[in-house]
Amino acid sequence: MADIRFGRRRVPLPRSRPVRMGVGVALILGGTLGFLPVLGFWMLPLGVIVLSVDSSVMRRLRRRTEVWWGRKGPTLRTSRTETGRPAADPPPDR
Repeated sequence: MADIRFGRRRVPLPRSRPVRMGVGVALILGGTLGFLPVLGFWMLPLGVIVLSVDSSVMRRLRRRTEVWWGRKGPTLRTSRTETGRPAADPPPDR
């Protein structure tokens, strides 16, 4: 049975491939309407994750994003100050 892992948690997906693909497409379509209440842009990446179980194209897209985020992550984390806020830009030279 297919499932999605988030850290230590596992979220089960339907066993039927057409149902999984339908759920993934529905999440992506709902995510494009993210400006509406209840629907949100959070649905886009979740739809890509669900579709990546069955679609090699979406799997490659998800994997490339994971690799990019992994490479970019350390630079994003070091650009923050100790308070957790983004580091301020230095004042311009005049």
